Amino acid sequence: MKALQLHGYGSGDNLMHEEIPTPQAGPGQVLVRVRAAAVNPLDAKLASGAMRQFMPLAFPWIPGMDFAGTVEAAGAGVTTLPPGTAVYGTNPAGGAYAEYLVAQADAVALKPASRSFEEAASVPVAALTAWQGLMRAGQLQAGQTVLIHGGAGAVGAYAVQFAHQLGARVIATAAAKDLDFVRSLGADEALDYRATPFETVVRDVDVVFDLVGGDVQQRSFGVLKFGGYLVATSQPPSPEEAARHGVHGVMFGMKPSAEDLARVAQQLDAGTLQTDVARTYPLAQAGQAWTDSARRHPAAGPPATPPPSAPNVHGKIVLVGTSEAE
Repeated sequence: MKALQLHGYGSGDNLMHEEIPTPQAGPGQVLVRVRAAAVNPLDAKLASGAMRQFMPLAFPWIPGMDFAGTVEAAGAGVTTLPPGTAVYGTNPAGGAYAEYLVAQADAVALKPASRSFEEAASVPVAALTAWQGLMRAGQLQAGQTVLIHGGAGAVGAYAVQFAHQLGARVIATAAAKDLDFVRSLGADEALDYRATPFETVVRDVDVVFDLVGGDVQQRSFGVLKFGGYLVATSQPPSPEEAARHGVHGVMFGMKPSAEDLARVAQQLDAGTLQTDVARTYPLAQAGQAWTDSARRHPAAGPPATPPPSAPNVHGKIVLVGTSEAE
């Protein structure tokens, strides 16, 4: 099969388009013919070596965690996903930048029938991070108040929608140009993070969902109710600060779940959940897709000006036709 591989740490320029053996599905696994794969900023961060102390890569490595496609073969014990089934899912170890990938069956669900393969591939990591972070790690309930930092980002946009649907009061921070977008997703209050220090106007919050980290996280402890939850995805909350404020500090990481993906698919098919694809690229242009993604999602600081080739700054970038790349 054809695949994009890295043979050592580097950038998208180091991705090699190569022929490699097609993997085989083992017990509890499915072999998926990939039709689309999402570009996640984490792919490039892992490839750069910036996270090698915590998440070292074994080379050669095929990037790509989010995917959508059709089941080519099912391993022993898998009876609910026969060949030909349209599916979507996530594989934390990567592997989606290829014609085929092997995934655990319990990390794959039926593709939302109302969505294209490209749309479906854009969903899993961002939606599951938002759902699990709010509902499980943060134990958010109807009637509570949640503050979401980075409400216009891929994860933040889902978090705003999930919290709104639950019946929580939603406060979200975003850049001035994104405030209307965040409100359209269901935010009751949208704050320009440059113009309004959130801690001067927000208090007695039940859950803070921190997708930013740094000073934003430090300032968030003071807006929580006693016993509240600060759920973070980018850096561990300080145990000392959490204890001092009488709150729970939770460092959260998404876990693949077919059950959660099925729940998300139902909402997508019901039209109660929005998703968005900013632009699609053929697999062979994955390096350029990484470059454009980095300009839209810088590692630190305010959002960069997006490249002309990707005017939609809210949606995901997706690689398409991965089973037919030239």
